[in-house]
Amino acid sequence: VQLQASGGGLVQAGDSTRLSCVASGRSFSSYMMAWFRQAPGKEREFVGQIQWNGNWPHYADSVKGRFTISRDNAKNTVYLQMNSLKPEDTGVYYCAARADRGGGYYRYSTDYGSWGQGTQVTVSS
Repeated sequence: VQLQASGGGLVQAGDSTRLSCVASGRSFSSYMMAWFRQAPGKEREFVGQIQWNGNWPHYADSVKGRFTISRDNAKNTVYLQMNSLKPEDTGVYYCAARADRGGGYYRYSTDYGSWGQGTQVTVSS
């Protein structure tokens, strides 16, 4: 599957924004989807994950309660709604796909086989 992320940009601390990631192909519902992010000079880190059917979203502690992952399988799209943004949320955000309907939880970048190109989110204080 090929992924194309969009959204983000420059926002103020406390603001909200939504990222989208559109997948090509006809088997999007076979994929577990995730969002990762990478700040300058830091390693890529897990943000959140959603199962193939939209159930059981799972988040990093740093974003829990502020970020929400959802998906629309009819539109081959996964979303990341980001609220109450903080300067430390700044980074390049990547969507990722794992061909898996097993219902597990995967937090490492090596667990995902397909990646989008990344979209920049900058949160100013």
